[in-house]
Amino acid sequence: MISQTFAAILWMSGAIVSFSSMAVAGRAISFELDTFEIMMYRSFVGFAIVLVVATATGHLGDVTKRHLGTHAIRNFSHFAGQNLWFYALTVIPLAQVFALEFTSPLWAIALSAIVLGERITRTRGIAALIGFIGILIVARPSPDSLNVGQLAAALAAIGFAGSAVFTRKLTRSETITCILFYLTLMQAVFGIIAAGYDGDVALPSAQSVPWLVLIAVAGLVAHFCLTTALKLAPATVVMPIDFIRLPLIAVIGMLLYAEALDPWVFLGAAVIFGANYLNIRAEMPRNPK
Repeated sequence: MISQTFAAILWMSGAIVSFSSMAVAGRAISFELDTFEIMMYRSFVGFAIVLVVATATGHLGDVTKRHLGTHAIRNFSHFAGQNLWFYALTVIPLAQVFALEFTSPLWAIALSAIVLGERITRTRGIAALIGFIGILIVARPSPDSLNVGQLAAALAAIGFAGSAVFTRKLTRSETITCILFYLTLMQAVFGIIAAGYDGDVALPSAQSVPWLVLIAVAGLVAHFCLTTALKLAPATVVMPIDFIRLPLIAVIGMLLYAEALDPWVFLGAAVIFGANYLNIRAEMPRNPK
């Protein structure tokens, strides 16, 4: 339905604000903790929040063991992508991280066809191509400018795409409470293993605790919004909406970190918005009231 498409857009707006907040908090805390430690502590806080809220609202019974394998694949994909994303935040400009991350919808379109059986229409393919051109305008990659931060951001996009597609699959049978429960639980386990493999786990300082809480809360809110949006509309419609983060994070980077406002960022953003608009408009007629 058209109303479901608009509702998905509204939920994704919440995800956009939350993900942008995570970027700022992640950069602030990266000088004290490595990415594995950030993910571990974030998951501890997140798991506690999920337990409290689920218990208080009577939804703890929604947690099932029906699709543990799918949860594991989804959360490992996200864990890998999130760690790479946090690392990229520390070595390249925020706008560039987000621009490269936005290849995620392209991977989501391909993976949705394989995993979910969603059809890749001509319009979706054209929209994805236009969006990719916009990303190239923003990033303008070249052999001389490529670095490990750009590679990390690009690989993070693949991880996020896999997470989105398997989230969409899980929403067919599982509640959001169940998905968030296993998100925080499994990633806490992954974090313990990854952060503790060398026997050296740093404890956060008092100054870092608020940033960790912000990352955890923003992460949960972002995933709640994203999961709800994916339940209302296909991944190939929901994911391109996330492009709005690009100009937003460019302004944040300028205000907080004196990162230059590159006019190519806004030109690329305009192209990306065009692709996003094309994709949503093409979807709406197929879902009349």
